[in-house]
Amino acid sequence: MQLAQLPIRAVAFLIDFVVQAVLFIGALILVLNTLEVADGALVSALLILFVVLVLVGYPLLFESLTRGKSLGKLALGLRVVSDDGGPERFRQAVFRALAGFIEIYMFSAGPAVISSLASSKGKRLGDIFAGTVVITERAPKSFAPPPPMPPGLGPWAATLELSQLPDDLVATARQYLSRWYQLTPATQHEMGMRIAAAVSAVVAPPPPPGVPPHTYLAAVLAERRRREEFRLAAAQSRLDPGQHAPGQVNPSPFGPGPVNPSPFGPGPVSPSPFGPGPVSPSPFGPGPFSPSPFGPGPVSPSPVTAGPAAAPPPPTPYVPAEEPPPATSPGGFVPPS
Repeated sequence: MQLAQLPIRAVAFLIDFVVQAVLFIGALILVLNTLEVADGALVSALLILFVVLVLVGYPLLFESLTRGKSLGKLALGLRVVSDDGGPERFRQAVFRALAGFIEIYMFSAGPAVISSLASSKGKRLGDIFAGTVVITERAPKSFAPPPPMPPGLGPWAATLELSQLPDDLVATARQYLSRWYQLTPATQHEMGMRIAAAVSAVVAPPPPPGVPPHTYLAAVLAERRRREEFRLAAAQSRLDPGQHAPGQVNPSPFGPGPVNPSPFGPGPVSPSPFGPGPVSPSPFGPGPFSPSPFGPGPVSPSPVTAGPAAAPPPPTPYVPAEEPPPATSPGGFVPPS
């Protein structure tokens, strides 16, 4: 929660002061109309009564009925809450109204301003006596991360009946868990027991023995969030066929099952249009003979029909060739051999 600063509280007070002035003027007109039929003592008593009702009864009535809001606070988004973050109680509203009559109207708001400036939480004397603080509800909200499921409570939380759990109680529990480290140990225990008791009244079954209040609330909120995410995913999968619920991913738009890589049915795909067989990496074949494009089989090395080999021709006798005459140079010199 974010504390309200002094300037915005002053503007809210001015709005309330204008409303109180209008009410007081109306009451004064009513009293003046009774002067002819009433004596001075009665008129004085009526004036005192209307002053008390306007200056004390107005904030007391509005803050009690609206749980911490007057007309000025309602217009500016302010609220009076207890120091522990709970709603303002009637006893606290009485203390604030009586102290406000003294420090604001009798002393011209001097003590209230000094106390607000000196207090780290901007409290005037009425807030100090009543144990309250003024917060703003229109500030940008920084949402804390959702609480994780405490170890060991997952199986128990999966059996919870959460249909009767109201949203306002969930918001209260979430705010308590987000501020848990900022509270004193006594406030942690007191608020935790109060909120956990309210939650356990509408949630079943009860927690295992020995579970602290904040752990119990964290388990309930984590399980509620898990179910909401599952319902949201299921709703999206019904609206959009391309989306699927968690754990149900379908890789094919035609239903689960293996995908056929060939449009002609399952089976091995032949690398050749003429049937299976080795494919030559060279256009001239892998060896001396290229396989035939008309089917596998041995290739004849000769176009003649295979048969017995012919006898080789007889060898030709060697006849030595006649040596040519020695070459001579143009000058008649014979080179040495």
